[in-house]
Amino acid sequence: MTAEIVSAEMRRSEDGSFVGRTVFTLENHTSSYEITFYSKKGSEWDYSLSFAGEPGSEEQFLQTDTLLEENDEIFNQLLDAAIEVQEV
Repeated sequence: MTAEIVSAEMRRSEDGSFVGRTVFTLENHTSSYEITFYSKKGSEWDYSLSFAGEPGSEEQFLQTDTLLEENDEIFNQLLDAAIEVQEV
């Protein structure tokens, strides 16, 4: 499955933690998604997945969440997109 990046951002908080997000689409999915990243030190990342805009298919949403859990390549692609545009 291929992810297409729509937008990405990352910032570092005053406490040194990182917060970022990437909006993306997946082939054959009708909705776009937003993944929000959080890390205290920039090494281990927590994430939250949501629809970007209007809600879509719950089945496709659950497939996307499973994909992110199981496919490090796509997860890293989305995380890297946010890191690359990090505000200094």
